[in-house]
Amino acid sequence: MNHYLVVFDRSRGTVVHHKRYADRNDALAARFAAEREHSGDPNIEVVVLGARSWEDVKRTHGRYFKGFGQLAAS
Repeated sequence: MNHYLVVFDRSRGTVVHHKRYADRNDALAARFAAEREHSGDPNIEVVVLGARSWEDVKRTHGRYFKGFGQLAAS
């Protein structure tokens, strides 16, 4: 299982950064660092998602990758 750090800008509806980690603890440490970095911006959401591949993340967490119209259609 891989762990993916995702930094999402809600105001723009885009992923501004993502990175794969093999180790869960490394991913969580990166998450906490990113949360500190973006703590003053209420539009930034920082998450760690577990999946086999980046493609799986995009499929299972489509709200980070699809526009409103695409989400409504699905």
